[in-house]
Amino acid sequence: MSSLSRRSILSLGAALGLASVAGAVPAWARSAAAGTSTATDPWWVWDDAVDRLVAALLDSGQVPAVNSAMRSWVNNSDPLPDGLPADLAAYLQQVNQLPSWADRTKLRLAADFNRRKDTYLFMLYGLGSGIMSTVIPREATAVYWSAGGANMKDRAAKTFTFGYDLSEVSAFEPTGQFVVTANKTRLVHAAVRHLLPRSPHWRAANEEQIPISNGDILVTFHSLGTFVHRKLLEWHVPMSAADEDAFLHMWQVAIHLLGVRDEFIPRTWAEADAQSAQVLTPILNPTPEGKELAKELLGLTAQVDLGVTRGFLNEFVRYVLSNEIGDWLELPRDYAAAALIRTGWPAYIAFREGLLPVMPAGFYLFDQFVRAIAMLFLNNGTSPTSTPITIPTANRPEA
Repeated sequence: MSSLSRRSILSLGAALGLASVAGAVPAWARSAAAGTSTATDPWWVWDDAVDRLVAALLDSGQVPAVNSAMRSWVNNSDPLPDGLPADLAAYLQQVNQLPSWADRTKLRLAADFNRRKDTYLFMLYGLGSGIMSTVIPREATAVYWSAGGANMKDRAAKTFTFGYDLSEVSAFEPTGQFVVTANKTRLVHAAVRHLLPRSPHWRAANEEQIPISNGDILVTFHSLGTFVHRKLLEWHVPMSAADEDAFLHMWQVAIHLLGVRDEFIPRTWAEADAQSAQVLTPILNPTPEGKELAKELLGLTAQVDLGVTRGFLNEFVRYVLSNEIGDWLELPRDYAAAALIRTGWPAYIAFREGLLPVMPAGFYLFDQFVRAIAMLFLNNGTSPTSTPITIPTANRPEA
């Protein structure tokens, strides 16, 4: 697939609300979060300790037993389950905690912010970040050719679980689940790094030798946290400076728990925007795998009673991401729905935020749509309980 033109990159960056690519400097090329400098390239940093552990588990056939043992490990306060290999238990004991620099006051404010703005967060995570992932080539090909790509309904439920657990009021508290969810996800990433290089289809579609580097996780963070923050600003959703700082801190802790080195983690939203403009916007491009994933994801979304037409759904994706991405994904146009969204969604936000005294026409249509999307975070619309995250033992069957 040919790379994007400079003009296209800049127009897409503007559409996504990101900083200009020109002159953007990655955070790791300046002073690091911990106060030191580094010249390390995050695309050549993986997660060595857990990668070795999981590779050994896969090669020795111990993963099914580990998955069975981990079923009871759900809440942050849960003890590590019995039956884990000693070296895996020792590793999890070390990482299954917040970093020393985590600010619990900020995390609690972030939880309250998530509660207050969940309407917009669910929409942006689900129809923005979720669909954007299908035009991030490395991410799309990794998902497609891994085991999860063969059962997108199950994978989507697990992805929504990650977002739901992070957005929960108790996410980082003992009664929450996100710390455990992040560590299970880290184990899954390690398995994918061991398995995917064995797939000739993945190797043919991707120039990297090992997937899911620190750089790849940073790209995913920018398609989630940075993108959502910029969209909230663009939509004029009221946020205090403390809210914005807390929301960033939540994501800083989250990607640390996924194994990203602290020196790569942006310290401010300005750094995040600059990093995103350098590492996310220029790489966005359609792939055959990504188009298929988008089709499946939108098909799953359409199965939930959204109270709207498929054309409305397609146009909302275009509204959130850009017509350029909509064209890449070959989403059919519905110009009447597009006009309704352009006028109705800003009015919906203004009314919900108390900035519009009269309920706008179409309020209930948007409200039903939002509620249906939010339900996707509740175990693909079926339950608010945890979706089991398990370590894969193979790639996509035809990979």
